[in-house]
Amino acid sequence: MPLKVPNKVMKLRPNTRVRAKASEKPSVEALFEAEESPLLRYAHGMVARREVAEEIVQDAFLKLHQHWKDIDNPRAWLYRATRNLSLNHLRKYRRESLTEDSDLEPTAYDLPDVELGRMEAIGTLRTLIEELPPADRQLIQLKYHDELSYGNIGEELELSTGNVGYKLHHLLKHLSEALQKAGISSPRG
Repeated sequence: MPLKVPNKVMKLRPNTRVRAKASEKPSVEALFEAEESPLLRYAHGMVARREVAEEIVQDAFLKLHQHWKDIDNPRAWLYRATRNLSLNHLRKYRRESLTEDSDLEPTAYDLPDVELGRMEAIGTLRTLIEELPPADRQLIQLKYHDELSYGNIGEELELSTGNVGYKLHHLLKHLSEALQKAGISSPRG
């Protein structure tokens, strides 16, 4: 069955996030163009195999298409689906090891349960960030992805340095509480 794509397509620059009005969903095509690469990096970070990551992202987009009319926030939904599919893959192939130094003594990070917990914590955090309001996501992006100082963030967002610190403090506190409610109490899950 051919994929039906809504007529409305948003023009995007490469590496640009989908930005639609709150009442308007982007098209599947626009969402694919904007989110395929970030989702591949996200899935690859969890499963550590490019081919598997590609399959997972493809499955996530297929599931999105199947449930399109029921989804309000497709971008967050895609990240959650990619996370869940990645975790399912890791559970299924937990004993599979592709490292060259597999005969070395395992460290705490090599243990499947610890690594799975760490990846689940990262996935949950990314999902929580995707569900934040756009202004809060931008603040997190500028601080932790772009690595800007409070002063530079303040200049870009037209906020005082103190206000940037205050907002980030409360955002991080909110995320920490949400992680604890999700059952994640340490960076390792």
